[in-house]
Amino acid sequence: MKLHNLHPFPGSRTKKKRLGRGHGSGHGKTAGKGHKGLLARSGRANQIGFEGGQMPLARRLPKRGFTNIFRIEYTVINIQTLAAQENTAEFNLSVFRDLGMLKGRNSRIKILGEGDIGRPLNVEAHKFSSSAKQKIEDAGGQAKVIGRA
Repeated sequence: MKLHNLHPFPGSRTKKKRLGRGHGSGHGKTAGKGHKGLLARSGRANQIGFEGGQMPLARRLPKRGFTNIFRIEYTVINIQTLAAQENTAEFNLSVFRDLGMLKGRNSRIKILGEGDIGRPLNVEAHKFSSSAKQKIEDAGGQAKVIGRA
């Protein structure tokens, strides 16, 4: 077998169907779409959720509940996680991001009081639970509330 003997398998390479180019093309007039009806119309390519006239599933199912589009989500970090970072005493947004605790650009942080700390920590976060704030201040550190990220 040589390069000049290679050829595509029969039927694997066919000419493009040129629609609507007159009767001589074999695909003139209605361009293979038949006469009238939904399938002959323009812009009907893919109607998401259309089930052939049957009531679509999205309309058959009951709608319940409410989604608050203004909800604020917090990344929750426990005090024991902060205490485990032994070489860090100052915690702010950039430190949290560097440690991989903060995901996303606009994430907010809430510190919870799970665990104990034995050294003073200076922590800046958007929110603190009362127990977390108490434990940080009892250890000699500061819990500073910051504004929006």
